[in-house]
Amino acid sequence: MANKKILVVGSANMDLSMNMYKVPEVGETLIDDGGVAYIPGGKGANAAIALNKLGADCYFSAKVGADLHGQKLYQYYKEIGINTSYLKVDRENPTGLAVVMKESDGNNRIVVYPGANGNLTPENITEAFECEPDALYIGFEIPFSVALTAARIAASKGIPIFVDAAPASKDHALESLPPVEVFSPNETETETYTGILPQGTDSALRAALALYKRVKAKYIVLKQGDRGAFVYDGKHFFVIPAIRIGKAIDTTAAGDAFTAALTVEYLNNGGNIRNAVKFGIAAGAITVTRKGASTSIPTAEEVQALILKEDLI
Repeated sequence: MANKKILVVGSANMDLSMNMYKVPEVGETLIDDGGVAYIPGGKGANAAIALNKLGADCYFSAKVGADLHGQKLYQYYKEIGINTSYLKVDRENPTGLAVVMKESDGNNRIVVYPGANGNLTPENITEAFECEPDALYIGFEIPFSVALTAARIAASKGIPIFVDAAPASKDHALESLPPVEVFSPNETETETYTGILPQGTDSALRAALALYKRVKAKYIVLKQGDRGAFVYDGKHFFVIPAIRIGKAIDTTAAGDAFTAALTVEYLNNGGNIRNAVKFGIAAGAITVTRKGASTSIPTAEEVQALILKEDLI
């Protein structure tokens, strides 16, 4: 079976990853020896890397600055096999930077400085569709208007659309999106979009119903961390529980890995959403046991091995 060709329209960042025991309080100065590092990141790039590792042919439409970070990211994408034909250079703005503050329990707080990501244009997106993809994967770490342009082009061509709905904003006009296959926010993003924090079955269903009224999605898939995932199709819902294979070291990119893995499995297996979500949960479970963003994402073989081990088939 030929690999699916997936066009990712999204962000490319360099992550400044900071390990710390805890985030300082207001006015507090902490000295911590947890270490810092620059690591390739960005939700769009994380998804592109995950899709590539999981067996898709990934084309990445993004924008980086004409700086050292941009050069390093471009070289990294080339080396791991992502098609960079539609990766553009912004000579006026720096490469996007994300400051990732990771606490000792594995949770993180992230601040993103968009830089060049904010100047991805509709013309860039139109050109990217020359690759004739089997699917479009979009996130919202680029201007919403650009993501919307990509979705509308895909819809006009009958190309299925997968949305990792992060980061969330109350200003996003979700109603303007064309029909999509999967719309997948996490708990915090769901609360931003609906005012409902989905921490149990009842609240998750209320949140999914609220999203379904705004988004023309075949499936609403709520990422719920250590609670697993909640899936709603407009009539029925089901929950796939999370799996834990070790201590959570770093949750960065876990959601990106989940949605990317779900997308690949969904496309490869005729739209079986239940199996696709299981695949996503296994990918996320592995990701949180490793440090870093794109560097923590597993291969398809690793995910399959975990699914067999945990009897998730």
